[in-house]
Amino acid sequence: MSDPIVILTEEPLGADDRVNIERLVDGGDAPLVVLVPANTERHLLVDFLENLSMLDIAKAFRELTSHAPDPVQERAAADATLATSVSALEGIGGGVAGEVVDGGAVNGLVAKVKELGAAQAVVITRPHAVADTFHTDWANRAQDKLGLPVLHLYAGSGFIGDS
Repeated sequence: MSDPIVILTEEPLGADDRVNIERLVDGGDAPLVVLVPANTERHLLVDFLENLSMLDIAKAFRELTSHAPDPVQERAAADATLATSVSALEGIGGGVAGEVVDGGAVNGLVAKVKELGAAQAVVITRPHAVADTFHTDWANRAQDKLGLPVLHLYAGSGFIGDS
């Protein structure tokens, strides 16, 4: 059996993401492990600038004035994202497992890669203009901690992030 591939995602995976992972597995039997953070650790100022850069001014100001998310709702959303993602990847490689991780997305990815001895890590996110530009996105941070290449894919597309 091949080394496992650990996938960290903040978005529910769909058909386009399945195609990308199928290409990565390339008919092999690598088991897939999907991780979804219980909390995406977003920062108010970064989110505000990101929404402005995407010309979503209404959303930028709406999120600026919103309250902190409810942890119970965040956990429920993470559970739903995990269920959708595992379902989307069923039948690829040597099977699909998943879990919601606490304590930070990047730390969870790094710990799981080390625990499993995985040779590949994949991060799937929506584009984050500020973090991607300044290389502070999850993929770059994980790559720095792991010392191995981390593939950064944008959810729902074939686009590869810069990590």
